[in-house]
Amino acid sequence: MIKNMIKVILPVTVILSMLLVACGPTATPEPTEPPVVPTEEPTEVITEVPTPEVDPTGQTVTFWHVWGTGLPNETMLAIVDDFNASNEWGITVEAVDQGKYSNLEDAFNAAVQTGDLPDLVTGYTNAMANWYAVDAVVDLTPLVTDSFFGLSADDWAAFYEGAITGGKAPDGTFFAFPISQSANVIFYNSQWAQELGFANPPTNYAEFKEQACAATAANTADDNPDNDGTGGLVLYTGASNVASFVFANDGDMLTEDKSGYDFADETVYDVAVFFKDLWDSGCAYPTESYPNPEFATRKALFTISSSAGLPYQVAAFDAEGAIKDEWTLMPFPVKDGGQSVNLFGQYVAIGNTNPERMMATWVFLKYLTSPEVQAKWIEGSAYYPTRNDTLPFLAEYQAANPLWGYGLTFLQYGKAEPAWPSWTSVRRSVGDTFAAILQGTLDDIPGLLDALNVTAAEAIVETEE
Repeated sequence: MIKNMIKVILPVTVILSMLLVACGPTATPEPTEPPVVPTEEPTEVITEVPTPEVDPTGQTVTFWHVWGTGLPNETMLAIVDDFNASNEWGITVEAVDQGKYSNLEDAFNAAVQTGDLPDLVTGYTNAMANWYAVDAVVDLTPLVTDSFFGLSADDWAAFYEGAITGGKAPDGTFFAFPISQSANVIFYNSQWAQELGFANPPTNYAEFKEQACAATAANTADDNPDNDGTGGLVLYTGASNVASFVFANDGDMLTEDKSGYDFADETVYDVAVFFKDLWDSGCAYPTESYPNPEFATRKALFTISSSAGLPYQVAAFDAEGAIKDEWTLMPFPVKDGGQSVNLFGQYVAIGNTNPERMMATWVFLKYLTSPEVQAKWIEGSAYYPTRNDTLPFLAEYQAANPLWGYGLTFLQYGKAEPAWPSWTSVRRSVGDTFAAILQGTLDDIPGLLDALNVTAAEAIVETEE
């Protein structure tokens, strides 16, 4: 820390004498000598005033994001404008929409080659892990702990542990900062379930299958041939959905020492068997649409979605042809117990540019994730906060959006998918493997999971080369 030394001159006053008073009531005072003016040099007192080690004054920061339409875009641009108008350092943030995440990743990869990096970039943590591996984004720890601009202990403690962990590499390097988060949840048509005879959401695999199959049977038995084969679970075998069931059952997809992947784990096997059983029973069916409009027309009792999909489902139930059912969120069913929830984070990373630009970027990021400002972002995006002291600023929003508020209860159990460079390719392999599981036999499952382990291990080696 560079500190300015401010010299303050303190005058020293010396009283040299006192008035002498003659004895006797009628005596007059003797004249006194004039005060002596000190001739010594003034005493010098040093006061230390801290200043930033790195000065971000006047820097322009480029922020690449993916929220280019609708209310999220309007909200983020308003936050940027407010920061530009109010920050005391004269920092200017320029927000640039890059479209889809895939488009942003392509653009950033191109920027890595040219060296013309943005200062702040959003994206998936596995992509950021790749960028960190080539020094395109930086370790955030020196910025977070900076003695002038860093976070206080109370600020740091306010962040949900799962959100922070999701931005760290296996060695603990912190390269991705969470600005908001969402949870993978199950949407559940509670009104239809009650008509089918179920008073409560399912809590385990057996109850889940019973309700899914009852809905499928109801659609098959009615007079509408268009809904035959539907009614249970809309099943998409993507890695995030697989991870959600694994996490809910206290499982993991990593080895115990977190050095590699382990898809031969008993919990992963149980999830594979559960998916296969639902599929073979005709109580789950595929879809390529998102966020599953089938849910609003009683073609699905259950559908899996990010909590950020809530506004889309609300719109689906308001659309023409929808059935105005009551519905809710529910955690993933478990086999024998478990509480974890698969959390998705909206993360950002800071480009490796120069110290002044990086510090200016951190000043904006600190502002963006402050409780009151983060609350504005949440209200405009329907995501969840990454720090618990944001919640008091969201009381009205929570009251107006009770389903969103219910989802808050899941955050304390949050667990994130691996922030590893290899996860980009491994997650595709997970989806392909579980799709093959549905088309094969129960006896095929151990071999398919073993093969997935081999593929995942090869991916680790490839990304480390």
